[in-house]
Amino acid sequence: MTSRSWSILPKIHPSISRSALIHPTLIQKSKFFSTFPPDDLKRLDHKDWLSPKEVLKIFNSLRNPESVMPVLDCVSKRKDFKPNEGLYTQVIIKLGQARMFDAIEDVIQRLKIDKQCRLSDVFFYNVIKIYGNVAGRPERAVETLFDMPKFHCWPSVKTFNFVLNMLVSAKRFDVVHKVYASAPELGVEIDACCLNILVKGLCKSGNVDAACQLLDEFPKQRCRPNARTFSTLMHGLCEIDRVEEAWALLERMERESVYPDTVVFNVLISGLRKQGKVEEGMELLERMKLKGCCPNAGSYQEVLYGVLDSGRFGKAKEFMCWMIGEGVSPSFVSYKMMIYGLCKENLVADVVWILNQMVEQGFVPERWMWRRILQTIFPRNVSYTDIMEK
Repeated sequence: MTSRSWSILPKIHPSISRSALIHPTLIQKSKFFSTFPPDDLKRLDHKDWLSPKEVLKIFNSLRNPESVMPVLDCVSKRKDFKPNEGLYTQVIIKLGQARMFDAIEDVIQRLKIDKQCRLSDVFFYNVIKIYGNVAGRPERAVETLFDMPKFHCWPSVKTFNFVLNMLVSAKRFDVVHKVYASAPELGVEIDACCLNILVKGLCKSGNVDAACQLLDEFPKQRCRPNARTFSTLMHGLCEIDRVEEAWALLERMERESVYPDTVVFNVLISGLRKQGKVEEGMELLERMKLKGCCPNAGSYQEVLYGVLDSGRFGKAKEFMCWMIGEGVSPSFVSYKMMIYGLCKENLVADVVWILNQMVEQGFVPERWMWRRILQTIFPRNVSYTDIMEK
């Protein structure tokens, strides 16, 4: 080697000595020297056997995600390298956290070529989750699901349902049916959760009638609809003002021995509120208790909103008292509506009670509330300056 060659070597990397010429791989790894402890770096060049646990420890210590692929290349060239799912899972997760999705594609391609590594459904679930939730690439998530048999791995119903739900959430309704129809080819046995996702998708797409017809598909798949199935359908019907049909589903639940939960009743109460049927909503609240279903804060709040919408603020105060007695605190919005309505009807004593309840609950009245209250208490011919001077 000429003296000129030695003169430019320090310009490449000042930490590389002459011994690096004997080990060229160190030149590449020196770029990533600061990304993990020196002891771990040295172990990559150690001639002794490197266990899979030690390899995992090296990857766990990586701080710079850009060093993941070069280190993987270095490890895979070792004679004692044994590809395993734990290692590739760690690689995928680190790349996903760094949003290096193209690098994940490279890893998947590498695994297609390397047939030595056996992969389970858990590995592909992680990959699909990254594509769907982090990368925003639902198409790649679907392709990964369909590619699983090529790796001699079959998706679980959990992975299958995750893809379906991801597509519904992304409003990719055109692909949902394609994935659902592929269940037999993928060896997936349809369950109630899968059908519930389809019901949700049809309701979201505005095809509520088809969603209701899907109830007949449950027995064909040896499944039973549950409370979530019916609450989703009821919500879809109430959204398009078909509350009577939602009520009919409640009766069907009772016939089929499907016990309604709090969500089912809350959906119906909300539907009744939209139709202005306040009394029916209050009766349904009592019916919940008789059915052994405990109302939650949302149940009471929805009824209260219905009473407030009707402009019956005296009745709203009575319901609010009962609500507080049940240990449920009204929302801040409820107090705002009450103050506005009570001031409008000039019910000053009730306004004072509402203010005390707000303070006890930890709410701070807004400035406009005070202004509205002062306008109610004092005659119109009295100015704010006069009020403040008093």
